[in-house]
Amino acid sequence: MTSRTRPRTSTGSYPKAAEARTIRTCSRIVAIALALSPAAALAADPGTGELSAYLAARIAAAEGRPDAAAARFGEVLAGRPDDPVIAVRAYREALAAGDDALVRRAAAVLQKADVAPLDVGLIAVADAARANDPAALDAAAARLERGALAILAPSLHGWAAFARGEDPTPILTATKDVVARRLSLETQVLLSIAAGRDDGEGARIAIESAQSPLDIRVAAAQLLFHRHRRDAARALIEGSDPTLTAHRRGIKAKPTLAFGVSRLLARVGAEIAGQGPRPLAIALARASLSADPGYDRARLVLADALSRDGSEAQALAVLDGVDRKSPFAEPAAASRIGLLDTMGKGGVALDLARSRATARGASSRDWQVFADLLSEDGRFAEAADWYARVIAAEPPVPWAAWMQYGSALDQAGQWEKAEPALARAVALAPDEPLALNYLGYARVMRGQDVAAATKLLETASRIAPNNPSITDSLGWAYHMAGQSRRALPLLERAAAEEPANAEIAEHLGDVYWALGRRFEARYAWRAARLYAEPKDGERLVAKLARAPEG
Repeated sequence: MTSRTRPRTSTGSYPKAAEARTIRTCSRIVAIALALSPAAALAADPGTGELSAYLAARIAAAEGRPDAAAARFGEVLAGRPDDPVIAVRAYREALAAGDDALVRRAAAVLQKADVAPLDVGLIAVADAARANDPAALDAAAARLERGALAILAPSLHGWAAFARGEDPTPILTATKDVVARRLSLETQVLLSIAAGRDDGEGARIAIESAQSPLDIRVAAAQLLFHRHRRDAARALIEGSDPTLTAHRRGIKAKPTLAFGVSRLLARVGAEIAGQGPRPLAIALARASLSADPGYDRARLVLADALSRDGSEAQALAVLDGVDRKSPFAEPAAASRIGLLDTMGKGGVALDLARSRATARGASSRDWQVFADLLSEDGRFAEAADWYARVIAAEPPVPWAAWMQYGSALDQAGQWEKAEPALARAVALAPDEPLALNYLGYARVMRGQDVAAATKLLETASRIAPNNPSITDSLGWAYHMAGQSRRALPLLERAAAEEPANAEIAEHLGDVYWALGRRFEARYAWRAARLYAEPKDGERLVAKLARAPEG
């Protein structure tokens, strides 16, 4: 099987070491080019070193070193204290670096020039929450109502009303915005517990109905623990996730403004980090930590946003702030291992993962992370042994774990053991296209019950018609069944959607050749060779050598 069919547990893509070096080299050129216009103005004030500091700051920013960039932008801003162009760059890098003094200094310049980004308003929100000042929080929330962060305002006003001893329900139910209403509903759940109007059952129903994230369940449980509703709290956070397990020991929290605001901001930041503007996610996470410096979940959100923004070293520094006894220690350790692997320190990551997986009291998450790294390192038989531990853990694991176990066995050359595991994944998730695709394609490649395997792939294609790998799998199944003309449009579509996929290009070439379209076949094989792994490239070279021209 190829890497195309291998399941992965992480999301997002990062440059390999060689690509990273190229990016760093280019970043210096780009930084200097981008700096030319401001540089002309800075050069008009000779002898201050501002131009040098500015260029150094731009290079550091392009290289994902916000701490160095913030320090140098701070130097330039000190010499040009009223320059909003410098201030906005200083503000962004200071946020990423966690330089609160520079954040506030730059924000003041931007506010004076009336060009402050929307998230500058989060500073006042965090300050008011940390001071437990409802009047200040109301004022800060009112300033957010005029921009994209208006979705936060109803919930913030709701917490302020609760802190004053008022009923927040009218505020929380008045909003008509869909996103703001969802956040308001979650806030209403928490405040109902805090006010003693809900002993947990209503919260459980509301959270399940809204499919709220784990963070809301944990926050609700903490408030229930504070009110000594231990059974209700534990019922909200059932499951094998290490974070839930840690909180089930009875971690409680008072319903202060710092608690409510930090949870709200980190919850939205987590949502944005995966698919929205990274600077805003960073600002939300920083504000969450400013409101409640002890909230380690915000550190995880911040580290995720920083790593996605190309600042992996800074993300590692943020994770250093998570205490080993924190309920978020395990996900922080997993994030650290992933970051080290991303940074090209695979050996260090693997050693760290091994030490956690083999330690006394290791969790299924530790085994999972270690197995993933072994699999990425091509050590499939070892990975399968650790995946076996994961699927044997209680409570029963989801389909994805069975698929990973089967994949590792398959790539270790143990198909007899792999097939039942992959079939188990399909049985657990009969409408999951990835599971259907893996099992169907694996059987087709082995000529094993091709008709039934093709039906699996047809189902996968109906569920995920725009997935080029699944489209390719189905086309290849038709070709293997002698239906090359039926296969061709599928493979052409898959190749158009994913032109850098060597396997799809080779499949397309094979079908062209079977249909007598020799020139197009050779063209597709040459395209495949450009992107193929070395061993596959050798096969393609041999195939081209055997295929006559014309």
